[in-house]
Amino acid sequence: MPKNKRIRRSDPTAASSAPYSLSDKSSSNNNDASSSRNKPEGASNLVAPNTSLGQHFLKNPAVVTAIVAKAGLKSTDTVLEIGPGTGNMTIPLLQQSKNVVAIEYDTRMVREVLKRVEGTSSERKLKVIQGDAIKTRFPFFDVCVANVPYQISSALVFKLLSHRPMFRCAVMMFQEEFALRLTARPGEALYCRLSVNCQLLAKVDQLMKVGRNNFRPPPKVESRVVRIELRNPPPPVNFTEWDGMVSYILSICVYTFCCKDESKLYIEPTASTNCAFI
Repeated sequence: MPKNKRIRRSDPTAASSAPYSLSDKSSSNNNDASSSRNKPEGASNLVAPNTSLGQHFLKNPAVVTAIVAKAGLKSTDTVLEIGPGTGNMTIPLLQQSKNVVAIEYDTRMVREVLKRVEGTSSERKLKVIQGDAIKTRFPFFDVCVANVPYQISSALVFKLLSHRPMFRCAVMMFQEEFALRLTARPGEALYCRLSVNCQLLAKVDQLMKVGRNNFRPPPKVESRVVRIELRNPPPPVNFTEWDGMVSYILSICVYTFCCKDESKLYIEPTASTNCAFI
């Protein structure tokens, strides 16, 4: 037998660089499918969060359990979840409600959360809408649960306050300072337009504080969970006119009266003026 043929036959590089056969691919796909079918409900691979979208995945199961418990879900409830991420909270929500409608902006997360319920009894109970939660029309729901991306917190709260038909409650996690603004009282440093409008239209309760190390990756600030319940019936005010008045009054607070000299009083703009007296 020629030497070159012996070398080629014993050369391990040739075997390792050869393309997979169709049978190898089929076997690999079958193994992957079998692995997916045998995967327990709620299992998930690590997916890199996109922090530019405000993604910080809640990784502590105890915190997830506490948030779901505070939502007070019923077996007949339709739950709206905003920003399900990889589905860490979606799974227990599905287990305790009639169905869950999740709104997710990131297409990677849409695939991930759908993959987690694929082939399980919860698959038919979950509907995922890919889109911007602020621009997407909300479906009917009884309870809203959300680990809110911080950059849409204010817009989302105002959208929920104006949502009709009324829902029973919203249990939401926000950046700590934002959450405290929701319940700030007149005279406090955090009292602002958000405080005025939110307390006019809803009852807000502080539920729990969540440390930054409960997230992946950890955010720069601490978080808080709040419960929002719309006032029913709503107050008899034209909210557009009311909000315009509140915005105008609070905008006056960016000015402070200063005495330039003994004979003249003028108004000097400043960004540090405390508006808490309004």
